[in-house]
Amino acid sequence: MHVTRRFILGSGAAAFGQLLPGLSLAEVMLGGARLTTVSDGHLTLPPEFVFGPMPQEELAPVLESFGLSGQPLTPPCNLTLYRDGTSTVLFDAGAGSGFMPTAGKLLGHLDAAGVAPEEVTHVIFTHGHPDHLWGVLDDFDDPLFGEARHLMGRSEWDYWFDPATVDSIGAERAAFAVGAKRRLAVIEDMVEFFGDGDEILTGIGAVLTPGHTPGHMSFEIRAGSETAFISGDAISNHHVAFARPEWESGSDQDMGLAAKTRVALLDRLAAEKALLFGFHLPEGGIGRVEAGGIGAYRFVPEA
Repeated sequence: MHVTRRFILGSGAAAFGQLLPGLSLAEVMLGGARLTTVSDGHLTLPPEFVFGPMPQEELAPVLESFGLSGQPLTPPCNLTLYRDGTSTVLFDAGAGSGFMPTAGKLLGHLDAAGVAPEEVTHVIFTHGHPDHLWGVLDDFDDPLFGEARHLMGRSEWDYWFDPATVDSIGAERAAFAVGAKRRLAVIEDMVEFFGDGDEILTGIGAVLTPGHTPGHMSFEIRAGSETAFISGDAISNHHVAFARPEWESGSDQDMGLAAKTRVALLDRLAAEKALLFGFHLPEGGIGRVEAGGIGAYRFVPEA
């Protein structure tokens, strides 16, 4: 299994003009299915949002080794598109236009991948944070993927749909809860639920990876002896999450549980040599986990 196509469209690309500067699409074939990462742009985050709870003296050399030194973090947002000739599956829905000006670019990039919203047959959510959920509605608050089945883990749905969540999630994330509830209410009749270990589609299984959110799900895709793993935000960056996975991150809602989940997941991915699709990882988000490097693990983009 290897990347079969990686191409760049500059800002002057025909039909896209300034919409898709530096667009990169990466694809792999897994059995008879094609997996493509499509960009939704990137986030802009203050460093303390991620690094605040970490031991600062130990953190400094790790950040320096990755060329990070206090500037805002700009993690990419990579959605995974799965096509097997029958189903066209989008993992997560992006941020839409209401979250950050640097995100919400999915539609143009889907177009570049040759997919119109009405051709998507399934939208499968890892979790309910804005950059993964809010793009499920268009600018008129109608479902963007009107022909698709929408699937979410039952516990994740219950968490965001619970009116008490806005009061328990903390003031800094209260808008996340309000925005999630409003969008889920619109698509409620379109949603189907699944649990840990369920086979959602043939060869696609759900794996509970909690901590970032209470019901965060990842997905394992198998084709014979080949495996791909879509991790959502269970592994949310290519630097500290790999070098010091046991450190608690401020981006996670349950920081202790998320760290335990991350360590176990990296152990597994390194042992199985599975291909990883990471929502906030660089180089299109496709790569593998290797032991060693600066710390416990390192992310190696697929060539």
